[in-house]
Amino acid sequence: MMKLQNLILQLEKHHKKKIDLTLDRTFNLLKKLGNPQNKLKNVINVVGTNSKASMAHSLKSILNQAGYKCNLYTSPHLQSYSERFIFNDRKIKEDDLVKLLIDVEKTLGNDNASLFEILTCAFLKFAESYKENINIIEAGLFFQFDSTNVFKNNLLTLLGLIHTDHTQWLKNKTIEGIIHEKTSKLLESNIFINRQLNEDIRFKIEKALMKNLSNKYFFGKDFNISKTENSFIHYQDNLGEILLPEPNLLGDHQLYNISTSIAASRKIFNISEEYIKKGIVDINLKGRLEEIKKGKLKKLIGQNRLIIDGGHNESSAISISNWIKQQNQDVHLICSMMKDKDHKKFINHFKNIVKSITLIDVQTQKSMISKEEFYKKLEDLNINIVLSKSIESAIKLNSKYQNSICLCIGSLYLVGEILNLN
Repeated sequence: MMKLQNLILQLEKHHKKKIDLTLDRTFNLLKKLGNPQNKLKNVINVVGTNSKASMAHSLKSILNQAGYKCNLYTSPHLQSYSERFIFNDRKIKEDDLVKLLIDVEKTLGNDNASLFEILTCAFLKFAESYKENINIIEAGLFFQFDSTNVFKNNLLTLLGLIHTDHTQWLKNKTIEGIIHEKTSKLLESNIFINRQLNEDIRFKIEKALMKNLSNKYFFGKDFNISKTENSFIHYQDNLGEILLPEPNLLGDHQLYNISTSIAASRKIFNISEEYIKKGIVDINLKGRLEEIKKGKLKKLIGQNRLIIDGGHNESSAISISNWIKQQNQDVHLICSMMKDKDHKKFINHFKNIVKSITLIDVQTQKSMISKEEFYKKLEDLNINIVLSKSIESAIKLNSKYQNSICLCIGSLYLVGEILNLN
């Protein structure tokens, strides 16, 4: 682990800026690597503000049940960079990842490239060994100048929920500006568009995609999913209807994400109902309303439930708060966030629906807002807020409540630290 972490620190020195939106450095490195992106077949791009990981993992799970082998590239990770690199349905071994990144760094030489660009190019190079597999590639930031936007053609694009986040990197900080960054360079093939927060955003996406000649499939128009009164899950598109079992992901918002992947699996791969049903109960996705059922921290919380979610922007706050409203237990939040987030807007979605909020510091991350500064931003919200010195002390503090849920949110770094501690 230390060898990989030290190598990552070394790779970060190849470009001064962590984020620098351009494709020049990526294409330069890919050319030195022999342009592996042009040798990969069956590419699926996954783009959006939220829901990317859920759509990617649910589609992979369905495809696996139908006998397809997959390579999967996602970001960020929770515990190890190796989580981002799935080849032939297996996470790369850390020693193999270290060797791969050393080789790519040697090829880069003295040229510039950001860490994310190096990681992306390394994934594409290693994927050459499994180029017949389905390659599911999740975009990092936006898409127009993201280092995953390097393919000449693809099978399809999964377009997730689009909302405001990371606007500090854009000149046009409106929702139209974000939609442009995410949709203007989508390849012309098949685009499956997830449910949006409102009809206005969906209409703006439809308008932005007018010149794109892809087959387009919109949630609510070309496919749909709903829960019946008897808790049956009802999916439908023009190929027919399916009654589905409960997926192994919590939250109604995950049904929308899963439905987008189901639509793609039926339209493009002709996956049968049997494999879809098996796939959605076998999705392997960590840190999204994931319940911790055993381990050190679970023991601290006692009989109460301990749930983690890496949601860190307004759209994720809306989804999580909607899930909380459906629970028949009191919910107490533990929260820590990055400095560059809209903290007040995020927390405001939990006002009057949670019993308390405990703010903590994640000591391993310098980019997190301190609990004291976080508290000052929330003083006028009239919410029961307490400060705690650590994750363990915050969980222990919440163990005094009975028949309640302790929900840890605000950052994937927080979720990763919780999983490490547990």
